[in-house]
Amino acid sequence: MAREAPTHPGSFLLGSARELLANQVEFFESTYAGGNDLVRVVVGPPGMRHSLYLSHTPAGAEALLSARTMAAFRKDNPLYGEVRMVLGDGILTAQDDDWLRQKRFIQPIFTRTRVDGYLDQMIDTIAATTAEMGRGDAGSTVDLGDQMMRMTLRIVGRVLLGDDTAELEEAVHDHFPVASQGMLTRALFPMRMPLSWPLPVNRRTAKAQQALFEVCDKLIARRRAGESDGDDLARLLVEARDGQDRLSDEEVRDQLLIFLLAGHETTSTSLTFALHLLGCHPDVQERLREEALAVFGDGVPTAAQVHEDLPWTTAVLKESMRLYPATPFNGRLCVEDTEVDGCLVPAGSDLLVSVWNIHRRPDLYPDPERFDPSRFLPENDAGRGRYDWIPFGAGPRACIGQHFSMLESVAALALMVRDLEFRAPAGVTDRVRVGSALTLHPIDPVRSEVSALSTRPR
Repeated sequence: MAREAPTHPGSFLLGSARELLANQVEFFESTYAGGNDLVRVVVGPPGMRHSLYLSHTPAGAEALLSARTMAAFRKDNPLYGEVRMVLGDGILTAQDDDWLRQKRFIQPIFTRTRVDGYLDQMIDTIAATTAEMGRGDAGSTVDLGDQMMRMTLRIVGRVLLGDDTAELEEAVHDHFPVASQGMLTRALFPMRMPLSWPLPVNRRTAKAQQALFEVCDKLIARRRAGESDGDDLARLLVEARDGQDRLSDEEVRDQLLIFLLAGHETTSTSLTFALHLLGCHPDVQERLREEALAVFGDGVPTAAQVHEDLPWTTAVLKESMRLYPATPFNGRLCVEDTEVDGCLVPAGSDLLVSVWNIHRRPDLYPDPERFDPSRFLPENDAGRGRYDWIPFGAGPRACIGQHFSMLESVAALALMVRDLEFRAPAGVTDRVRVGSALTLHPIDPVRSEVSALSTRPR
């Protein structure tokens, strides 16, 4: 018989709501410090409390994410409800027949062949960013987070939305962080509240939502008017058909907002921390540079080379994503009593899986805080459990854009490290203070000294 999960201590007045809102990653770590695979977390004041169950195991991730358990866990928890309200009901949040319908429209757009066709456009933007970062004096300091955020936003703007990028970049850069924080704050509020209520968090969130809606609606109207004949996502969504069925303008906007969020924030996070870790480990960086030069020299890689011929670069990225997963947790509403990690998760509770803690389990990754890309070389990675490394989620609802992200990220690391040297400033260590709204983010600027390499080792 399943036992009752231990309850994490919280305050009488708010439970653990304050700690969750302050820093989710630190809170997740604290719940695992006692060694319990599953803990119950109480959120909210007496009489309005809600239970969260937090798992730190691959088995818990499988229970939450696999196809066989989809019926027991639904995207009806408070955070997904906020994403629906603010960003619309795109493929990230849709369920049942609506999700299947959206997937039929969208999956053909993200086939490996189509995504590989975007590599040249990715490389143009990566090369421009590399040149910009290399123009400063030798050893000049940059904020990796800011540089990578702008680069990935330009890529997603150009590749997924054509040449209408300037207004889009400004809107996303200015308003997505506000919307993300607003959704998290509202999700942790003890009662659901309309966005129209005149609270400060609602006013900020609604203003950000309106700005994002406006820029997407303008873009969609131009596509409907036939102003773009390119192969961008916006045009493909507008023209997509499933028999006689097509997506409405509102449905297209929902998809664009989700892909803007997932297509630049998560990839930016992965590249920021990968470059930071390379700056802390010059030997790892040099090996990556030598691999890039051996594979494509002074040219640019093909899609086949990115996928098959850069194993060390890929391992560096995967190890960075282990230590700093862009999506540090996954959650669902449990709709039927379910046993997870030997404990009962009652119907009506939220189950969250801490990707952050799974990636730091010493039984899966010996000396887990150590940056060791060799863990993910093909010969060492072959026997890894399916739910041991899940930065993109897993199961039927795994990130539909993960091929896009991996192609972009591996190519970016190879090209930037070939031409630039990254070095962590004195006193900086591997560990960076991080927080999380919808995605992981550094709390402070991630500084790196950057120098252009005029001569490269052969």
